[in-house]
Amino acid sequence: MDKPVACGLVPCEEQAKGTLEWGRIVKGVGGLYQVRNERGEESACRLRGKFRRGITPLPGDAVRFTRALPEGIIEEILPRTNALIRPAIANVTEVFLVFAVARPDINWDLLYSFLLGMEQKGVAFRILWNKMDLAGPAQRASIEEHLRGTGYAFTFLQANQEGASQSVLPYIKDGIYVLCGPSGAGKSTLLNALLGQRHMATGEVSQRIGRGRHTTRHTELVPLGAGLLADTPGFSHVEPAGITPGELKEYFPEFRPFEGSCRFQGCLHDKEPGCAVKNASTEVVAPQRYDYYLRVLQKMREEEKHQWD
Repeated sequence: MDKPVACGLVPCEEQAKGTLEWGRIVKGVGGLYQVRNERGEESACRLRGKFRRGITPLPGDAVRFTRALPEGIIEEILPRTNALIRPAIANVTEVFLVFAVARPDINWDLLYSFLLGMEQKGVAFRILWNKMDLAGPAQRASIEEHLRGTGYAFTFLQANQEGASQSVLPYIKDGIYVLCGPSGAGKSTLLNALLGQRHMATGEVSQRIGRGRHTTRHTELVPLGAGLLADTPGFSHVEPAGITPGELKEYFPEFRPFEGSCRFQGCLHDKEPGCAVKNASTEVVAPQRYDYYLRVLQKMREEEKHQWD
């Protein structure tokens, strides 16, 4: 289990007294938190009273706690390196974005929203394209076209096939990993494959509406090798927030090679003459991604214009 770098560990003298231990919250339900220590032992704990206002503990939080029966006490929540809102998890090492190539169909705007949120948070991620048994060469080519120029890592797999875990396990090291993506994409099936057991109920995709049922009811960190893997609510979502129109372009990696090449400094890559991004070859900047950028930019401009109305 990885340790916090910026905040340090519990002093040796405190450990010797047996008063405090370093651990990580792996689950929280109804004010009761399951804390896992360095030896892999788990204890049910509650927050000390002084923390109950203004602080919301999250799975992934590094804490110092006192073990006791029937319940231990969390004495301190250590500083976070990052935190996601949907799913609510702290100190994430890498996110696996699980999307199905079919059933349900790819919602590209939803994927782009995930990617934008990850870029804003500065969290590493990999896209896992599931249900590849339903995809042909044309669908693979379409996926590669939509992500052209981004440099984003992605892997094709079939979660319900024996050996699917071997497509993911090489990317899981010491740290905290999260499965995100729309409902019905196969997150719970993939988690079961990774753990070698039916950890959580796996739902079928609704035949009527083509979407998956919400089958996961809480966020939990599950030990896997040297790391912890999080199972998240069935329809996970990362909502970008607080981005200004001038900042938006910074979160599109395919634009970065053109930095400083536009005619005007501060170009937003929209209608400005001499814009290098707008005039770039579609072999470098995918038209679908650029169209998404322009739509989000317009929405942000409208929101900025009316924020004081």
